[in-house]
Amino acid sequence: MLRVQQHSQYLKQLSRQLGFDHCGIAKAVQLDEDARRLENWLAKGMQGKMQYMENHFDLRIDPQKLVPGARSVITLLKNYFPSAAQEPGTPNIAKYAWGKDYHELIRDQLRQFMHKAQTHIGQFSGRGFVDSAPVLERSWAQRSGLGWIGKNGNLIHKQQGSFFFIATLIVDLELTYDDPYAKDYCGSCNKCISSCPTEAIEPNKVINGSKCISYFTIELKDALIPDNMKGRFGNWMFGCDVCQDVCPWNRFSKPSQEPGFTPIPEILNLRHADWEEMTEVQFKQIFKESPLKRSKYAGIRRNLHFIESSTD
Repeated sequence: MLRVQQHSQYLKQLSRQLGFDHCGIAKAVQLDEDARRLENWLAKGMQGKMQYMENHFDLRIDPQKLVPGARSVITLLKNYFPSAAQEPGTPNIAKYAWGKDYHELIRDQLRQFMHKAQTHIGQFSGRGFVDSAPVLERSWAQRSGLGWIGKNGNLIHKQQGSFFFIATLIVDLELTYDDPYAKDYCGSCNKCISSCPTEAIEPNKVINGSKCISYFTIELKDALIPDNMKGRFGNWMFGCDVCQDVCPWNRFSKPSQEPGFTPIPEILNLRHADWEEMTEVQFKQIFKESPLKRSKYAGIRRNLHFIESSTD
């Protein structure tokens, strides 16, 4: 038991050394309740055209299907709240996409985590995930004592809000488990629900992904965004932060200390006309390490034209 506690303490210390803000550990079990919710969500078509959400259902709910013999799920939070702000009049871009692509940056840190942990503890098996595999990371974060899931579907940390990336490590190590976060501090507040421009947030913490601005501006690959959404995006060109920006708990957000999340200057400063004049070559050069490359040049132009046509 002492060794289990020592291993757990070491892993939490290691997470801080590698630049993660919070670390929690839960026992690897099948997520039966989450399975029922996900099944119901999919049955209602709330995934829209995100067909990948329908794949690998069994892997999403059972960590042992991802890592045979899995005993523990380690959840890591990494703050991305910026110290800067976009200039007035620039097309809005979700804050998580202001710096380098978090997938690549955090994936590298997870590799370091596993290497250092195996060197210190001894050989064990495990896999790291960051928004890249069928893992219900917010459920594991809540089970690891890191916060509660708000009405907007985001994990909320009581001291620092919700501007966090969530990374997950599933390992076959026995560890000391944190108590699940039992309280929900949203109370009677409905700011995220009433402020959502497309009414994508439904009661009981249900997010209709097929109505979310992030879905339309990032996930949807169609050449055109549906006309019935005109006038509802405001100035959002890539993603949307409205439900986080209005959340009272985010008044406690603190600027990230991760150099890789330093905003790309063009994101803060380029106006609509500047984006219009940008060539595909320039786009690929400026945003080669940015999450914006996920929408590609054509997708960004589609989104830009859509929000501009909505104000005509």
